[in-house]
Amino acid sequence: MNAALRERLVPRMAACGSLTVRIEGESARLRCSGAMWLPEHGVLIAADLHLEKGSAFAARGQMLPPYDSRATLDRLEAEIALLDPRAVVLLGDSFHDARSIARMAAEDRARLDVMAVGRDWIWVEGNHDREALLAPSPLPGVVVETLTVGALTLTHEPLPGPRPGEVAGHLHPCARVVRHGRGVRRACFVTDGRRIILPAFGAFTGGLSVRDAAFDRMFEHPPMAAALGRDRVHALAWSAVG
Repeated sequence: MNAALRERLVPRMAACGSLTVRIEGESARLRCSGAMWLPEHGVLIAADLHLEKGSAFAARGQMLPPYDSRATLDRLEAEIALLDPRAVVLLGDSFHDARSIARMAAEDRARLDVMAVGRDWIWVEGNHDREALLAPSPLPGVVVETLTVGALTLTHEPLPGPRPGEVAGHLHPCARVVRHGRGVRRACFVTDGRRIILPAFGAFTGGLSVRDAAFDRMFEHPPMAAALGRDRVHALAWSAVG
């Protein structure tokens, strides 16, 4: 990690294994779950849940275990129970397609209502779920295109060029690291201290290499990849990831 990037990010490991950085001056904790916590604002952020992806594949004859929504909601529920956020912001593609809400098991759908009680619940529109979110439905919370929290702008799809304060998802970043001749591929956050792209939170979501052309022109300086480990988030210099 170069000196300028280190000065901006100042990554610090917390007792729970999360990594604390600053994005445009705002303190952010990058959590092992793939969520981002803004402690000074009480806001929990997660991207790309892709709820009901398994049932979408099953409808097309590709039989996957139908437990992805439950596993994803288990992880989100655990983060909410631990952090008790004032607001939860889901950064788009929370549902896999326009019919996902109708396919959800009643108990999974009810869990969303329970998690939303006593806090702001905000759905950011994504490219997969825009139709689902804008259709009349009994989902808790409100639907927005973007949201401002302090110096940060929360949105679904990152745009190329300088975007100070942008917090986005959409790309499902992952990093490959080689150690002792063996490669490990992990979902990751990507940030240069000016903006950040979150990993996908959903249980059945794939990943796109941070070396893919889609990440070109996103960062002014070589960023840091913060890879999700089993019990900690690992800060990786850009030169160390593939």
